[in-house]
Amino acid sequence: MATITLSDILDDLRSADQALRRFEQRYWLSSEVFHDLYSQGLLDDGSNLEDFAEWAGHYRLRLKREAALKRFSENRVLELQREIEGDIIDLILQEPVLELP
Repeated sequence: MATITLSDILDDLRSADQALRRFEQRYWLSSEVFHDLYSQGLLDDGSNLEDFAEWAGHYRLRLKREAALKRFSENRVLELQREIEGDIIDLILQEPVLELP
């Protein structure tokens, strides 16, 4: 099982978002709409095949990393709630690590 840090997730998200913006500007489509069309096999697989494969890869990476970030956040809140003293959650500066399946 692999591990990933919060910094890794945020770095991957930033990189994926930069790539996605380039494709969205080039093809005038949101990545979500593109991916729906791509997944259904409705896009031309000719001269843009490499672009589309890369675009889809960046989009899927973003979805995976967003899910991991959500898991981090949910786990962090549960952990903080267990440690709570009173009604206030005290955020401590500490980078968590997540085990990936």
